[in-house]
Amino acid sequence: MFFKNDIQHLPIKEWPEAERPREKLLDNGPESLGDAELLAIFIRTGLPGKTALDLARDALLETGGLRALLNLSHSQLCELKGIGTAKFVQFQAGLELGRRYLMEKMEKGDAISSPQVSRDYLTLQLRDKQYESFFAMFLDSKHRVIHHQELFRGTIDSATVPVREVVKEALKHNAAAMIVAHNHPSGVAEPSLADKSLTETLHLALAMVGVKLLDHFVIGDSEVVSFAEMGALT
Repeated sequence: MFFKNDIQHLPIKEWPEAERPREKLLDNGPESLGDAELLAIFIRTGLPGKTALDLARDALLETGGLRALLNLSHSQLCELKGIGTAKFVQFQAGLELGRRYLMEKMEKGDAISSPQVSRDYLTLQLRDKQYESFFAMFLDSKHRVIHHQELFRGTIDSATVPVREVVKEALKHNAAAMIVAHNHPSGVAEPSLADKSLTETLHLALAMVGVKLLDHFVIGDSEVVSFAEMGALT
């Protein structure tokens, strides 16, 4: 009989099937795996004396967790033992697949009937940026996403976000409604006075051309604030 302490020193292929990350995923689903086990599936092979799972645990410990690890630059990631360019490419591809999956769900459905999908997508897009980014989603009359893009970057307030340009983009895409969002690199999602002023100005300007501002999300580190939920867009 194998015990967990016994198998740690063996190659993963020699572990009991129930303990191997890939087999666990197939049998119990990806949610059954811990961060290190999921990461080990990408790493695939270990080094002398260390399994892929060992390397994954070391990488998570050294960087401070999965989110920090996946935010490393190419050169930073390649400094970690057992992880190189190929793994960086795989990680970036996986993150982009997640973004596109969420966007496809929004494009095929009503963005308002599934607000959590919009929130998740915008959080994935903006939360880890080191600068403030103003992002817009343009919706049709059925609230399906027809276009999305970063419009501005830098300090976000009514002075640095030209409301006229936002209105022009809405008309350009023939939008019936919009959802906008921006991040706070400080990690604190509490809207500032400038955020509130911008939201009010943008709401009124878009209404004048028949475009409804459905929501403005402020993305923090672990929290997302919705102006619609605050009752500020009625």
